[in-house]
Amino acid sequence: MAELFLPTLHTFAMNNIFTGSKGNLRFRAKPNVVMATPKEVDFEQSSIFCEFWHGPFCYEKSTMEGDRTFPMTEEGRLDMKAWLESKI
Repeated sequence: MAELFLPTLHTFAMNNIFTGSKGNLRFRAKPNVVMATPKEVDFEQSSIFCEFWHGPFCYEKSTMEGDRTFPMTEEGRLDMKAWLESKI
């Protein structure tokens, strides 16, 4: 089975919501971007809110089984990946 994929921090810093899956696990990661300047993201103040569920249905048609907020850092991104992989 393929590795669980998460995009780079740049994707989240651009305020993009990401949905993904691995096997029966589905998840949605939504960034909370705080700007340091009009063109620069404050990564220390920004975060990523992640929710997960199991099943064949989309986010809107599913009941969330858990959620957690991670810092918008590379360590936070890797922690989110490990947390999601523990839910498979």
